[in-house]
Amino acid sequence: MPILYGLMKLVIVESPNKCHTISRYLGEGYQVLATVGHLRDLSTSGKGGFGVDIENDFKPTYVVSSSKRSTVYELKEAARKAEEIYLATDPDREGEAIAWHLTQILGLDPKTTKRLEFHEITRVSINAAIKKPRVIDMNLVESQETRRIMDRIIGFRLSNIIQKKIKSPSAGRVQSATLKLICDHDQEIADFKPEPYWTLSLELKKNNAKIAANFASFGDVKKIEDEKTNAEIVSKLSGNAKVVSIKKSVRTTESKPAFTTSTLQQEAFNTYKFSTKKTSSLAQQLYEGVQIKGEHTGLITYIRTDSTYLSDTFVERAEAFIAKKFGPEYCGKRKVVAVAGAQNAHEAIRPTSNHTTPESVRAYLTPDQYKLYKLIYERAVGSLMAPKKESVQVVTFDVNGVTFKAEAAQVVFDGYTKLGSSEKEETYHFPALTEGEEVKINKVNNEQKITEAPAAYTEAKIVKLMEDKKIGRPSTYASTIATLLKREYVASKSGSLTSTEVGQRTTIVLHKYFPDFVDVKYTAQMEEKLDQIQEGEVSRTEALTEFYYPFIKSVEDASAKMYKDDDEPTGRNCPICGAPLVYKKSKYGNFIGCSNFPTCKYREKEEEELEYTGEMCPKCGKPLVYRVGKKNKKFIACSGYPDCDYVKKEESELEVVKKCPECGGDLVVRGRGKKKFLGCTNYPKCHHIEKLDN
Repeated sequence: MPILYGLMKLVIVESPNKCHTISRYLGEGYQVLATVGHLRDLSTSGKGGFGVDIENDFKPTYVVSSSKRSTVYELKEAARKAEEIYLATDPDREGEAIAWHLTQILGLDPKTTKRLEFHEITRVSINAAIKKPRVIDMNLVESQETRRIMDRIIGFRLSNIIQKKIKSPSAGRVQSATLKLICDHDQEIADFKPEPYWTLSLELKKNNAKIAANFASFGDVKKIEDEKTNAEIVSKLSGNAKVVSIKKSVRTTESKPAFTTSTLQQEAFNTYKFSTKKTSSLAQQLYEGVQIKGEHTGLITYIRTDSTYLSDTFVERAEAFIAKKFGPEYCGKRKVVAVAGAQNAHEAIRPTSNHTTPESVRAYLTPDQYKLYKLIYERAVGSLMAPKKESVQVVTFDVNGVTFKAEAAQVVFDGYTKLGSSEKEETYHFPALTEGEEVKINKVNNEQKITEAPAAYTEAKIVKLMEDKKIGRPSTYASTIATLLKREYVASKSGSLTSTEVGQRTTIVLHKYFPDFVDVKYTAQMEEKLDQIQEGEVSRTEALTEFYYPFIKSVEDASAKMYKDDDEPTGRNCPICGAPLVYKKSKYGNFIGCSNFPTCKYREKEEEELEYTGEMCPKCGKPLVYRVGKKNKKFIACSGYPDCDYVKKEESELEVVKKCPECGGDLVVRGRGKKKFLGCTNYPKCHHIEKLDN
């Protein structure tokens, strides 16, 4: 937006997508500009490159990001000409910090500069905020600054040591704790041993009506887990089934609370398989607004929240809407689920208007925007509707001492399910039954099954775990998963996340040498400390001092103990200086370089010619090829990599080298090529690892 001259009131927001809408709502006399995110960050000067003076009360040194210099110049010019300045960055820790950084850049007094807070981009919300500005909350700012300093120190020191020692890309407070959750779960899957079990049910028949009854018990047996017991039970299933009891009740099912960031990401994945990154992007678009009938309209409230609270204004409007559209009997109670550490001053994610139904705006949204908006709308409005009620009948049958149960349910009041529902629910009716009567056994269904290993964690499950274990904040869930994928610590297939070899190795090393700092409990305690700073209960200096010195000691101890992986030789010499050529890895990919680096900077890209095996990939149908890994070891894999990750497994078992000195388990060869090492088979209970002597 060009600089306007004359007396203007300047409003500064984060996203440029908000500028036009907010400017139109405020009218003439206002200019709205955007920071486009953070303007400043910690410098890389000083001790450790932290940009923090450790000895001087952890005083940070900030620098303007090179990409934001032109933005800063524009803001300074506008501020110089402005009659009054309002800071309207996002209503969270990061937004509060950006507002404070603006005061430092523009030479404003944080104690008097007007700070606008709004949670939805609507005319009413914007004008209400401009009439009642507040000042910058320095507790919020210090909480964000403490988090940034902690993450900088942890990230720099941990990343530095694992890059040098094991050539892993990076480490971080939240990402490493989350990675460990995934690695530990993958190990549980690998260690899973399937067990047999039997399912048993009866098809009963009275007149022409069929009744499905499932096995409930036989003496103390609740689950059939061995063949002998199964045979004994089945042998008793002759004659008729006697009705032992008939119990009737009313089952009430309440609607769920309105969405938080976490529950929205989970539901979007479970319903539409949207990644957390995609859900965040779509929600941001709906929050910032879309063009509806020629007017830019914000459809939902602020998207980064861990609260299920709904404002009184919204509740009153929603209740009136529900009563008018469905009837007063469909109005329910407000639901607010208390979450420890949640910022309950914020609202849940909800539509900005009850009357802006999903169908009324469908023509103005992309298909994916519509899907997400429909989820948000129905969850928020439905949370204020009456529960669904069902008439439930449970019949217990006895067949020669074996108990079976059958259940039938009929909806007597649809409640919140009426919202958005176009199909009538199917109900199951029993024929007329009386206690003591006998019903014919028409069919016995008996089947042996095998227990299955736990499923790999999905993105939705990881988000839920991060929330439950208090790792990170709503704004970090999607970015943490994106970082793990970018670093190739985890791989994603149809939304399921599995740890890679480098991810597993990184987790083992970090847990061995930094058990406290990558533990989920430690990460949660740090989040709690940040909340205490936000509430003014703990000072930033106290929190940083408590964190810094134990952490640095752990780094120094690990640096002395941790072995370093040597570069693997290729078997060829450098054509320039004659030194051995070695396999190397960088953030740009794998390559072959001179071992005499940096004296000799010869390098070449690692190439591989395809040699076909004559077989086809069982996963995708493409040809299988021979590939050569490190140590010139051949293996067979799909030619469609990376789209297909099939690798033909060898028949050999794990190579046991010796006994583990810590727990007595077996130390086996893990990893591949240059990354081979000795690891204990009792992982994750035992984290002992050793360098493999080649």
